[in-house]
Amino acid sequence: MESMLEDLKQFDTELFLAINGKHNAFFDTVMYWASDKLFWFPFYAVLLFFLFRVYKKFAIYILLAIAVTITLCDQTASGLLKNLVKRFRPSHEPTLAGLVHLSEAGPGGNYGFVSSHSANAFGLVTFLFFLLPAKYNWLKIILLFWALLVSYSRIYNGVHYPFDILGGAVVGVLSGSLIWIIFRAIFKNSAFNKE
Repeated sequence: MESMLEDLKQFDTELFLAINGKHNAFFDTVMYWASDKLFWFPFYAVLLFFLFRVYKKFAIYILLAIAVTITLCDQTASGLLKNLVKRFRPSHEPTLAGLVHLSEAGPGGNYGFVSSHSANAFGLVTFLFFLLPAKYNWLKIILLFWALLVSYSRIYNGVHYPFDILGGAVVGVLSGSLIWIIFRAIFKNSAFNKE
């Protein structure tokens, strides 16, 4: 079992180095901004406008559910798992000193498993995947691309291993699914307009 875990860790490290090692000036800038939460505010504003336009006043309850989802994701990732697992980020791993390409954002905190960025993004995407009807599949594709871009940028920028991202995505999907189940149970008899 211990040997298998070491093999997985070695694979994770090699995959990280392969992804993080492929960089250039253009994508250094793109991935820096893709990781920046403030950069996405206009995207969130458009999404907020869309939800209010489609769901009217009921969008308030949707936003509350999203806030709970993000809080659950963030606390599970940062408050619980990072402090429980205590796996150094690649940017803080002594054996990788000099091998990690970091963005201008810096090395981040000490521990990286699991990625909060990935958890939060996939939590939001999962909840909205369940909420939005099929006519908005185009938006679901955009949201999935956004979550993948944000997650990938964390590896590119040198602050997360691929398994940190995968773990974060799992936390996000489970959290988004749980909040959706609760949300649907609370509002099962509500006649809010999904169209």
